[in-house]
Amino acid sequence: MQRRDRGVAQSLGLPITKRVKESRVLLVGAGGIGCEVLKNLVCCGFGSLPAPTRNGASAVMESATEAASREDKQPGIVVIDLDTIDLSNLNRQFLFRKQHIKKPKAFVAKETASAFNPSVNIDAHHASIFDHQYDVGFFETFDLVFNALDNLAARRHVNKMCLAANVPLVESGTTGFNGQVQAIKKGVTECYDCNPKPVQKSFPICTIRSTPSQPIHCIVWAKSYLFPEIFGTSEEDSADVAVTEGDNAEEVAKLKEEAEALKKVRSLMGKSEFAQEVFNKVFHDDIERLRSMSEMWQSRKPPESLTFEKLSREIDADIIKRGQALAIQDQSTWSLHDNFSVFCYSLDALSNRSQAGEKVIEFDKDDKNTLDFVASAANLRSAIFDIPLHSEWEIKQMAGNIIPAIATSNALTASLCVLEAFKIIRSQPAKQQGLAKPTANNNLPTETQSTASGKAEPMLGGSKMVFLNSRSTERMITTQNLVPPNPACPVCSPVYAKLGVPAGTKATLHELVLLLKEKLGHDEFSVTTDAGMVFDPDLDENLPKPLSEYVSESKGNAFITVSDESDEPKVDLILSTLALPEAGSASSTTLQIEPTQLNLPYKPKSSENAEGQPDGEANGEPAPVSIGEGANKRKREADDEVADSIRKKTRGDEEVHVVQDDEAILIDD
Repeated sequence: MQRRDRGVAQSLGLPITKRVKESRVLLVGAGGIGCEVLKNLVCCGFGSLPAPTRNGASAVMESATEAASREDKQPGIVVIDLDTIDLSNLNRQFLFRKQHIKKPKAFVAKETASAFNPSVNIDAHHASIFDHQYDVGFFETFDLVFNALDNLAARRHVNKMCLAANVPLVESGTTGFNGQVQAIKKGVTECYDCNPKPVQKSFPICTIRSTPSQPIHCIVWAKSYLFPEIFGTSEEDSADVAVTEGDNAEEVAKLKEEAEALKKVRSLMGKSEFAQEVFNKVFHDDIERLRSMSEMWQSRKPPESLTFEKLSREIDADIIKRGQALAIQDQSTWSLHDNFSVFCYSLDALSNRSQAGEKVIEFDKDDKNTLDFVASAANLRSAIFDIPLHSEWEIKQMAGNIIPAIATSNALTASLCVLEAFKIIRSQPAKQQGLAKPTANNNLPTETQSTASGKAEPMLGGSKMVFLNSRSTERMITTQNLVPPNPACPVCSPVYAKLGVPAGTKATLHELVLLLKEKLGHDEFSVTTDAGMVFDPDLDENLPKPLSEYVSESKGNAFITVSDESDEPKVDLILSTLALPEAGSASSTTLQIEPTQLNLPYKPKSSENAEGQPDGEANGEPAPVSIGEGANKRKREADDEVADSIRKKTRGDEEVHVVQDDEAILIDD
């Protein structure tokens, strides 16, 4: 044993240390949390066991398929990240240096982390986790998956792939000083989608365009309306501004007329009067139209319009040069005249870029010209509506939806991820190390498992939901028991199976429907793909169409959902595509579903019994608590009530602090 492994072995014990070394893990994301997770994995020896050697006889007898499968199961760490390194990453992603800027994060992370422990096998992929090669079969080759992502769509995708592959997932995230780590396993714990997630906030169009009252309203106006209308695409494509039921239809029509007028002003780009026409149009003419609507200002102060001519006369300097000098002072709050100068400078710079061939310019918080334009325009509009002004630094955070990233939060969260990984690996029987074998329903016991001695132990080795709680001054790390799956969750409640699609198949949708009828034993169901619903009992015109229009053997990360439409519906069936190799046998030319035996349970009924009483009350028993009740308290922050409940308990007059078993580093029995 190497000296570097002795500390890990003393903490974990030799059996778990061996499992750690022979494990194969996937890390999705090599950013703030991802860099720290990779460093911890490498230093703890994950995937450092050399691949087993084979003698000549066994090598000759091994088929090509078996060889490919054996290669996939080799111990190691696979890192996937689509991004390249940016200057702003260097303050918290410590595997990167200045000379690495513009290089792929995955490759540089592998290079730097390998120096910590050269015996670890690291495979780096500069790609998107949505790419078709990362299918369910790819995920099945791992013992454990770590999520270190920064967007909701990718998190949901990895969550669904791990459910389909029946592989444990360690989900993590940070928000400023707060953090969260969650262990997820199909049929054992709730998944990432068991509780609803907040959607992107949008604002009513009339609030943004007519009656702003907050700085964010002016920022969204500058970012999602003014900037796209002049340098990009129309606001109709923006997700930040939406027409709501409360919006006045006549006012919305008037606002569309204003947008059309602004497009005409855009045609003056490159001429000397362009800046003046743009400024007077949005900061004078449009404001004067709003002022004329007196009924809007009966209970609030009306806006005060600005004119280009007056402001330019009050500045005794070259406006463009003055704005260029002020733009550097991004942490200072500019005055009205300062914002006017920066606006003119950024408008001139962006016009030159557009005239040089950059026909469509999109807002980017890291593009200084676009940020200067949005910040100055937002502040000018704030001044008009008597809203406090902000520095460009503050506006950048709001316009770019930036949540401050704290290096220490990332490091603590990453360490908790690896501690939870130890527990998950401990919960896996040694004979199941490697490729997990799912059951017909992909389900395991939900709460406890029995050991050889008959003792009941928590599932997933006692894993917990762990939080970094900056609001608690007494205990920063708090935990909460994992919750069983939500039976109504549309992502983890279905049964997952595979649809084998032969290479170059000419099968039709009708053949798939017939196969499903044979496997499911009933006719009333619907079939939904990425293209929408393609079949149900009343929709059969798509049956003659080639299955390749909806399913391709090359799109293994796409899913087909089969929903029972009968009076007593069973849970949904979700199929992932599996490419079958070309061969001469008849079995290779027909569609196949794996596993061959499907056992779909009935969907859970309503919580009320026949007499209209909640289940349990009829027998004098307390009604069970709904799975979703109180669940929203846990996401993204540890509530003070939860923190207090697990931080301490009272015994007499003495306050006793409770130490959770799962928080000890020594986890070997």
